[in-house]
Amino acid sequence: MSQIFHHSTNTLSKLSIFGALFLVAAGLWAVLEINRSPYVTRAGDAREQPVPFSHAHHVGGLGIDCRYCHDTVEVSASAGMPPTKTCMNCHSQIWSQSPMLEPVRESFRTDRSIEWVRVHDLPDFAYFDHSAHVNKGVGCSTCHGRVDQMPLMWQEASLQMEWCLECHRQPERYLRPKAEVFNVAYEAPSDQLELGRRLVREYAVETRTGCSTCHR
Repeated sequence: MSQIFHHSTNTLSKLSIFGALFLVAAGLWAVLEINRSPYVTRAGDAREQPVPFSHAHHVGGLGIDCRYCHDTVEVSASAGMPPTKTCMNCHSQIWSQSPMLEPVRESFRTDRSIEWVRVHDLPDFAYFDHSAHVNKGVGCSTCHGRVDQMPLMWQEASLQMEWCLECHRQPERYLRPKAEVFNVAYEAPSDQLELGRRLVREYAVETRTGCSTCHR
């Protein structure tokens, strides 16, 4: 019986199979990369707020400590959002008639909170405790970036699980002395790994990567 298909058909079949596998793999890679991209995570995307509060001005320019506004960061899971009274401590005297700050004055008069747009918005199934991190030597800028250089606040990191696990698996790469936790301009020293390993022991840091650590 004569051969129905030409010998080249075998080559074409192999190329088609391997080509399909390549396309599937490339498609999966593209999906993963898109999922990590700022388009999905919104990292680097400055959010418009009811009042254009500038961390660059208040933190970088005036040197206001993080804890002045986020006063529960050392004792609570939430860092806390400042009540309008905190803003008015200064702005009842400074720029007290500025049209830009009218929403702040209205909030103070009416006792209605300003509806700030949340920048670092973790999903409900992820639990994060600020106090547990800052009291173990994780600096504000490690997660939030150089807020002292942000005219409007943006999300510096992806906040995805793989980003969290980088630190949980190797905390020695990121820890700093507790005295430097709120120093947003802190830079890791050349001997960071040696320092980090010492701080892991000194602060009794556990490399917790189990699901229940963050998903409760």
